[in-house]
Amino acid sequence: MRHPVNVVKWTPEGRRLLTGSTSGEFTLWNGTAFNFETIMQAHDSAVRAVAYSHSNDWLISAEQAGIVKYWQPNFNNVKSIQAHNDPVRDLAFAPTDTKFVTAADDAHLKIFDFAGGVEELVLEGHQWDAKCVDWHPTKGLLVSGSKDHQIKLWDPRNGRCLTTLHGHKNTVSKTLFEPTNGVLLASCARDSTARVFDIRMMRDVFLLRGHEKDISTLAWHPIHSNFLTTGGADGAMHHYLLDEQNLPAGSAPTLSPYDAPENSDAPAQTINPAHRVTYAHDFAIWSLDWHPLGHILASGSNDRATRFWSRPRPGDNTYKDDRWHIGQTAAEAQGTWKRTTDRTARDEEEELEDEADGLVDQQMPTRQNMLPGLAGLPGISAPRAAFPDGTSTGGAQPLPMPGMGGNGLPFPAGPSMLGGQSLPFALPQGGVPPLPANMDMEKLKQMFGGQLPPMPPPGGQQGFPPPPPLGFPGGPPPPMPFPGFAGAPPMPPPGFPGFPGNAPPDLQGQNRRRAPLPSQSESLQEEIRRGKYSRTR
Repeated sequence: MRHPVNVVKWTPEGRRLLTGSTSGEFTLWNGTAFNFETIMQAHDSAVRAVAYSHSNDWLISAEQAGIVKYWQPNFNNVKSIQAHNDPVRDLAFAPTDTKFVTAADDAHLKIFDFAGGVEELVLEGHQWDAKCVDWHPTKGLLVSGSKDHQIKLWDPRNGRCLTTLHGHKNTVSKTLFEPTNGVLLASCARDSTARVFDIRMMRDVFLLRGHEKDISTLAWHPIHSNFLTTGGADGAMHHYLLDEQNLPAGSAPTLSPYDAPENSDAPAQTINPAHRVTYAHDFAIWSLDWHPLGHILASGSNDRATRFWSRPRPGDNTYKDDRWHIGQTAAEAQGTWKRTTDRTARDEEEELEDEADGLVDQQMPTRQNMLPGLAGLPGISAPRAAFPDGTSTGGAQPLPMPGMGGNGLPFPAGPSMLGGQSLPFALPQGGVPPLPANMDMEKLKQMFGGQLPPMPPPGGQQGFPPPPPLGFPGGPPPPMPFPGFAGAPPMPPPGFPGFPGNAPPDLQGQNRRRAPLPSQSESLQEEIRRGKYSRTR
């Protein structure tokens, strides 16, 4: 990916992973081979949230501009609505799929009728941006988190706020109901903590610690109701088991509110990570989503990477020393990771991009290589300045005519060059015609590389060299030949290099920014003909 990944979402059947980026693009990744499948421009601004209906028949997505779009499973866009005038941060379907709710930076939650795309209710109560929202998997209950540090529970029938939970001390970034039982509610915030609430007691029962920076997202495991994963602003990923405290050495265990004599007054039990992936990403993790079967976790990050995670094979402990757990420097020192391997992968990706760019023809500006108002002099080329970027010299230089070297056509020789003999043809009366009155000599010098061509030899006519021989391309048509004169040289055959109009069709007035790479198939066939390979791959 070339853009930060804001959203990752498994398709309902688990065969593909859908990602949404800040460029507004949807990308589909194969969930088995983990390779790229397709990409499409879904939104005109950054994708902020996506949600599948419980029936798996619809997908809705929200963007930075406040627009919500309806998609069929084949990604056919059937409807777009302007849900908010501010960025939509999150959305969720009702259990019946007849309604959905959105949360936006205007501090409002809105409930829409899905079939008509009509706004039904506006939920007001947050004092600042609403950053997240979720609909209970089986009940008529909404939860939202805001920049005002508050978590609110709502009745979707009348839009009334049922209660406010004051557990966090900074912006609440994610709130999610536990999907299997629906009893627990998890939240995370920019105060480096995550909390788990029991909606039956309307209080927090677990306090999840371990992150050193803000927690940006979380995800419940789809099968195990005591297992959830968090992603941090520093790229760290932590896995928590709610029935294991995993206390550091020397710490005394504490009771959970469920086991306390007075559960209403007991403090929340502190839970530490059961597993840490400290270097999962280079920058903030924006989205996490478990595969429907629970064996693969997908993550999307501000480092533009989408990664897939799974448990190691039984007995395999080598993962503890990989770059994701101990960092690149330490892994390189232990020999479990090579920087060149990572660099090679990046180089291959850049090479593919360069190859694609090199196949695009770039229209180069026309170079004026002749005098204004006069036909060009064949075989004489003014030097061309190279482009500032160094990628082109302004086109191919004209090739010299056969047998005449690289200095162009020779001018007619004077009597001294013919050994005292007279020319085979007579010069016109009055000599060579003078230059036009409007001719700029300084411009003429620049076009000929800073100096004018040499003057005619002694005995010749003073002034500008005579025009090219009659009948030569760019000159006047030939008259009847003089007595004893063999006539003008014949025209070159079509396709002869160095003549206008005879360039290959793909280079007419065009210059490639970069030549296309050679065909690997042709190179392989050539090696086979030389006997270096016995068969093709």
